[in-house]
Amino acid sequence: MARSMTAFARLEASTAGGRAVWELRSVNHRFLEVSLRLPEEFRGLDHEIRNRLSARLNRGKLDCTLRFEAAARDQSELKVNTELARQIANAAATVAALLPQPAPINPLDVLRWPQVLETPHADFDLVSKAVLEALDKALGQLLENRDREGEKLKALVLDRCTDMSAITKTMRTRVPEILTALRARQVARITELAGTLDPARVEQECALLIQRLDVAEELDRLETHLQEVVRVMGQDQPIGRRLDFLMQELNREANTLGSKSAHIDTSSASVELKVLIEQIREQIQNLE
Repeated sequence: MARSMTAFARLEASTAGGRAVWELRSVNHRFLEVSLRLPEEFRGLDHEIRNRLSARLNRGKLDCTLRFEAAARDQSELKVNTELARQIANAAATVAALLPQPAPINPLDVLRWPQVLETPHADFDLVSKAVLEALDKALGQLLENRDREGEKLKALVLDRCTDMSAITKTMRTRVPEILTALRARQVARITELAGTLDPARVEQECALLIQRLDVAEELDRLETHLQEVVRVMGQDQPIGRRLDFLMQELNREANTLGSKSAHIDTSSASVELKVLIEQIREQIQNLE
């Protein structure tokens, strides 16, 4: 399946501890590279999150961000750690006895001491489970978007393969006519320059020249590579690297076609093929 590496997904989820918002952005990249941004309290999930991402993605540069807004707590749920508060008060009284004019202890100052005021928190395991489930849903959205974009890219690539196949078929029908014209031209040129030559020798030289200019093998390989591109596009696995290799092979044959050209039709076909190959190459850079 053709899957694009460029996509975006955003998902909000309510949990027992608050609201979680996942944002996933991916662009093309040679390998899978994950940039993960998590709130401090969720740092412990880093490894699990990366495992879930790598299990479903093969290539692409992915920016993965989690924002979490804790649910507001009712004031009636506040609890005071009386034992800790008593220890703080006793310590403050001990220090006050050492001072000539100590100020009275402010109860609010004691409440501000860490862990004196206890706020009940939701079970972190339950919150973490809900956050990870939300990640799976966001990742599912991202993959759907990548698949949808990939189908559009697939259609573009196959359209250009059809155009290239039409060019090779046209050239195949034109090759005999082109070679006949080249042979007649070369015979006339040799005869004009050298006067009367051995006809067998002229025929031999023309045959060697025509053999060097024959592009039938290049056309065969072009058609073979195009068939392979179509086959690869239908595979249900990452195809980007394979297609990139095939573009190199197609370009090699198109260049050879141009270098062996001794006719305007062959030169034009070579240029048109290279333009289409470059257009395909630009598109497949976004395929996983």
